[in-house]
Amino acid sequence: MKTGIIWDNLFLQHDTGPSHPERKERLLAIQQGLQVYPHLNKLKYLGFRRATEQELGMVHSASHIRAVQQSSTKPFSYLDPDSPVCKASYEVALHAVGGVLEMIDSIMSGEITNGFALVRPPGHHAEPNRAMGFCLFSNVAVGVAHALKQFRLSRILVVDFDVHHGNGTQKSFYDQREVLFISTHQFPFYPGSGNFTETGTGLGKGFTINIPLPVGTDDVTYQLLFEQFFLPIAEIYRPQLILVSAGFDAYIKDPLGGMHVTPLGFGSIAHYIKAIADKVCEGKVIFVLEGGYHLEGLRKSVLQVMDELCGYPSIYHQQTFTNLFQTVFAKARYHFGPYWKF
Repeated sequence: MKTGIIWDNLFLQHDTGPSHPERKERLLAIQQGLQVYPHLNKLKYLGFRRATEQELGMVHSASHIRAVQQSSTKPFSYLDPDSPVCKASYEVALHAVGGVLEMIDSIMSGEITNGFALVRPPGHHAEPNRAMGFCLFSNVAVGVAHALKQFRLSRILVVDFDVHHGNGTQKSFYDQREVLFISTHQFPFYPGSGNFTETGTGLGKGFTINIPLPVGTDDVTYQLLFEQFFLPIAEIYRPQLILVSAGFDAYIKDPLGGMHVTPLGFGSIAHYIKAIADKVCEGKVIFVLEGGYHLEGLRKSVLQVMDELCGYPSIYHQQTFTNLFQTVFAKARYHFGPYWKF
């Protein structure tokens, strides 16, 4: 078993300006952890490529692609109030998407068992027609579209545990049953979407599952949700491939979030995601970095997830149902019970 890794100095060239939370130091913090990671023999560093405009066009409009491309003619500009870009950002963003595509190709060919694409800029807020919330192109959404087309898949599971709702990913597949989108996130919070009532439309009705959570949600509730809610639904769906928007801004000390998740909590999330991948799709799961802005918390949490992917799981004790979990679970059953058994 090999866990694929994509990390490169190229991703440091996306300059967001002074004091912006989505900065190159995030990847440098992860790199520091990887340099002393005890299971380096389990990792395989992959090459990556530039995504083509045709590949971006599977998700994004031509006008949006042009808008990001034109930013490369200016030393520094803003695509939206939260999304600054520099001259290099367009090329870096193309390679971030291309990295995810390359990892999908590697996992489908059997070169790797699973993987973690440590790329930036992040992607899950980027909508088909606009950049948003630090995100230029939707790395995961383009990856999903690529896997559907290139490998003729019909069931792809996307899991998003970033503290912010992945509005861009949701919008890309809201009317499609070929993609099951499951998101846990703080609510109400940026970007304002992701309530229980957003369940898809048309043929995709029931294939968008949002679990909005209150400020202060901790490891226990996340573990119970992934054990009692996520596992049975994912087993019914039986995905052929799993892509994960892995945001670590639910970390207890993150400056942008309000959750109380520890590195061990992120490990438990990864544990259940990997468990379903091992059971139904030969372990085919790819984590793609999204948020996470406390450098030490980001490093520790990524390495905890890496342990799970490499086959060195921690021990997660059976948790007692809490009032918060029971409240959230009851709401989930009301909204998603008509579509899924759990």
